[in-house]
Amino acid sequence: MNSPATTIEASQSLVRVSHLIYALHALGLGIGAFGAATVLGSFLFGWPSIIAVIIGYVKRGEAQGTWLETHFRWQIRTFWFALVWAVVIGLVSLPLTLVLVGFGTWVLGLIVLGVWAVYRVARGWLRLNAHQPMPA
Repeated sequence: MNSPATTIEASQSLVRVSHLIYALHALGLGIGAFGAATVLGSFLFGWPSIIAVIIGYVKRGEAQGTWLETHFRWQIRTFWFALVWAVVIGLVSLPLTLVLVGFGTWVLGLIVLGVWAVYRVARGWLRLNAHQPMPA
């Protein structure tokens, strides 16, 4: 049986807004991949992702009850989970730098987190293109 979030159709303008949010997140990741910044640093602190999160918060109320509601939640959580995990990686790696292991854990952690962010944006955008909600 379908949940209410999958039975109410969303407006085309809201679908375009969700595409815009994924595009801004992807731009933030791309700037990090091809620029001087790190992928994760650009995603978390670059203007595209910050604007994407703001738009997500502003528009998520309009998506309530539609299949897009899950996408807005996915987009916002991707940003905040990445930020929290970046802080955790930093807090764990910082004391370990005294024995030089911390540099490796910091670099490895940020690489894994960057790949995770790319995965989240790609998976969400593919499901949006297929007009499918994100799993709960």
